[in-house]
Amino acid sequence: MIRKKVKLAYITNDSSRKATYKKRNKGLMKNMSELSTLCGINTCAIMYSPDESQLEVWPSPIGGQQVLSKFRMILEMEQRKNMVNQESFLSQRTVKVVEQLKKHCKDNQEKEMTLVMFNNICGKWVIHGFNFRDINDLNGIIIIVLIHGCTSTDDDGNAQSNAEDRYKGYCAIGCE
Repeated sequence: MIRKKVKLAYITNDSSRKATYKKRNKGLMKNMSELSTLCGINTCAIMYSPDESQLEVWPSPIGGQQVLSKFRMILEMEQRKNMVNQESFLSQRTVKVVEQLKKHCKDNQEKEMTLVMFNNICGKWVIHGFNFRDINDLNGIIIIVLIHGCTSTDDDGNAQSNAEDRYKGYCAIGCE
């Protein structure tokens, strides 16, 4: 039987919400037990439900206290190293994504200039409307490819050892 996708929103029906809580709670406890067993680590879970009179602690209140006391014994510096608040997490993630974006933009620009260069060599395109940065990038690609004969791969993943092989690869596309 195929499960339908669950819409993540507050469940307004009380009986349905309580049933879902019990099912998910049981699954969470099972996952905590498996994580503890498979990885050999101490785990604990503390859950509070307004419908329940007491806190629910897994594996037991004593086991939860032991894990929490071990956590509290860790030096404050270690705690801060392991703990991340939402603001620092988002700022770290933003920095990482911006670096990836810059790298992808640079790679795309290099690929585009290489394509422009080889299509121009093959007579497919005429260079016009380039700004100074584009011309400078194209110049850099020409120097790398023609003078240094850099190694790269074509679209099929085949190695191209020098500028002549790369030129043949682009010309085989349909400009000869």
